Amino acid sequence: MGYDIHGIDVSHHQEKISWDSLCKKDLNFVFIKATEGKTHTDDEFDYNWEEAKRIGLKRGAYHFFSIYSSALEQAEHFINTVSLEDGDFPPVLDVENVEGLEDSVITKGVDLWLKAIENHYKTKPIIYTNVKLYNKYVKGRFDEYPLWLARYENDDEPALDKDGLCIWQYGNRGKMPGIGGHVDFNVFLGSKEKFDELCCPSSVIKSKPLTPN
Repeated sequence: MGYDIHGIDVSHHQEKISWDSLCKKDLNFVFIKATEGKTHTDDEFDYNWEEAKRIGLKRGAYHFFSIYSSALEQAEHFINTVSLEDGDFPPVLDVENVEGLEDSVITKGVDLWLKAIENHYKTKPIIYTNVKLYNKYVKGRFDEYPLWLARYENDDEPALDKDGLCIWQYGNRGKMPGIGGHVDFNVFLGSKEKFDELCCPSSVIKSKPLTPN
């Protein structure tokens, strides 16, 4: 596609991944589902998190935002689950299934989660969403946060008036050795230097969970 930095994102939906098969492919990064709501932890998170590190992939952890739980409790759950290390991506907030509440309630919840996570990890979280929800909930409100955008309609890079657009999820029907079923495909929209800058510096690795797991 003309992009140099490629990645995938995974969760329990991909079942048990053969990571040694993946490391033979031209992959640079992976985002891994960690948590959802205020209590759920992805069944494969611990395994995927450690395996990604073992084979040398840049890794990031994401939280699937829920409209049915307190945003601060959701942030606390993520913090108690994910310890970042030097070179990991900042935490990601997946804003996806949020229809059903007033816009102001959703944006307030997103704001609370982002600020709690930024305060704890000392780095700005990444927002993941699609074009529709970006325009409805993110644009003009959270422009200071890096953006990871899903759009599958065509092969053209999303055209947004936003410098923070850094990752494009361009497909959700990918196939790779080592992964059963389909997997999402992503590209980083920038240079290798920008890619490295997005990853967390060593100053965040001292962050510890709020309470014992």
